[in-house]
Amino acid sequence: MEETTPSGRPVRVLVADDEAMVRAGVRAILARDPHVEVVAEAGDGHEAIALARRHRPDVVLLDIQMPGLDGLTAVARFHRELTTVGVIMLTTFGQDEYITRALEEGADGFLLKADDPRELLNGVRAVGAGGAYLSPRVAGRVIAGMRAHRSAHPHRSLDRLTGRERDVLAGLGAGLSNAEIASRLHLAEGTVKAHVSAVLTKLGARNRVEAAIAAHEAGLIPSLRG
Repeated sequence: MEETTPSGRPVRVLVADDEAMVRAGVRAILARDPHVEVVAEAGDGHEAIALARRHRPDVVLLDIQMPGLDGLTAVARFHRELTTVGVIMLTTFGQDEYITRALEEGADGFLLKADDPRELLNGVRAVGAGGAYLSPRVAGRVIAGMRAHRSAHPHRSLDRLTGRERDVLAGLGAGLSNAEIASRLHLAEGTVKAHVSAVLTKLGARNRVEAAIAAHEAGLIPSLRG
């Protein structure tokens, strides 16, 4: 199903990459979806932030290695200064340290340029609707890394979560927005928002991506009730 923003309008996207040919390719892929609109292009992190302030996109696609201000530094500024903008890292570099830092700095998604173009569309739709998204290859590596860490450090328990909070966590693991979780669980969107906040606090998760990974680790995804 094609997704729009919670308001029902197209997902507005800003593409930031220092290579014009890459930006053109991304724009061409996104143009396949009538519910996605590219509103601006930037060649570095500074320009991306300036254009985001002007155009107020729903999603920014950030390359990691750019001149002036790189994507990893820029995502931290977006997280602090433009909190309504969802940020997806779109990069050639899939090293674990890049993935980890991007998520720590507040990225809502991580995609590789070598991924299937459908992953780009899926990621933009998910983050534009208020969710989070990792391409399958990235998600597999993140989960493997967390499992390795868990073997050395006991993972935070889900025992503190209520049954409803576990349902909401399952929705986060499925990459659903608050509105979609509310629809599936027959709750008000404001109630879901409160549950998400409680889940993040109880798990000590910094963002929806970390919560989603915890849901995958706990095997909660099939438990989401429709």
